[in-house]
Amino acid sequence: MPEISAFKHCAAYCLAQRFDMPPLTKWLSETKQVRIIKGAILIEDNQSWSAVFAYGAVVHWHISPERQAKLHQLLLSHAENPLPNPEEDHFTFALDCPSTHIVEDHIEIESSDPMLLFALSQGMAQSIKLASFETHAINTINNTNYIPKSLAENGKIKLNRHEIAKIRGQLFLTKSDIILSYDLLDTPDFFWEYPEYEDFYSLTAKYLEIPQRTEVLSKKLETIHELFEMLADEQKHRHSSRLEWIIIWLIAFEIVITLTEKIF
Repeated sequence: MPEISAFKHCAAYCLAQRFDMPPLTKWLSETKQVRIIKGAILIEDNQSWSAVFAYGAVVHWHISPERQAKLHQLLLSHAENPLPNPEEDHFTFALDCPSTHIVEDHIEIESSDPMLLFALSQGMAQSIKLASFETHAINTINNTNYIPKSLAENGKIKLNRHEIAKIRGQLFLTKSDIILSYDLLDTPDFFWEYPEYEDFYSLTAKYLEIPQRTEVLSKKLETIHELFEMLADEQKHRHSSRLEWIIIWLIAFEIVITLTEKIF
């Protein structure tokens, strides 16, 4: 194994919901050496690499914190819905090792082939994007966990119709944002054209437990769906009750009018 001093730093970030790639690609192409690979951008500079993915993630290999911050500023200027608290993950790595494997967040890589690094970056980018989904889902569940508790204790939800509608909208957005992006967690199309690199991606996806975490995220989405259905039922119940009271008052009013006419 290489000496600790030979270890280099690798970092993965999820900065936003997505990047506007066409203008970003144009700007980067004019100032840096880049490769456009299946909608992603690989930036190369003197044995340093950054892989930028359209879904708001970026992976840096041997990039100083100052250069990372400068690139992040550019990426965020071409971003949609920047995250208030970006997700991040950190590793060490060494190049030109006997084989490629990952142990305790240290990656030994058999060569400095940029496409190999890009294949590894695919798994890291998916993992950090998945982390942003996980955080979003957990925050949504935590912010609404008083709803079933209120229903269990009081038999009703202490919110007006407008508040219920807003929460239903938030739950729907959380669920739809994640479900519409679920295909990001599949094996990337890149490996249809470069199958020789798929094993490196699989190595990363397995180490970062992407399939298992995706399954857990599905369970969280089921919880969000149940909350959504609970609020929908509450709204329907309130609407039905309101209609029933309107009908009762109309009947009572009609009875009063009829009795008044007979008396007078």
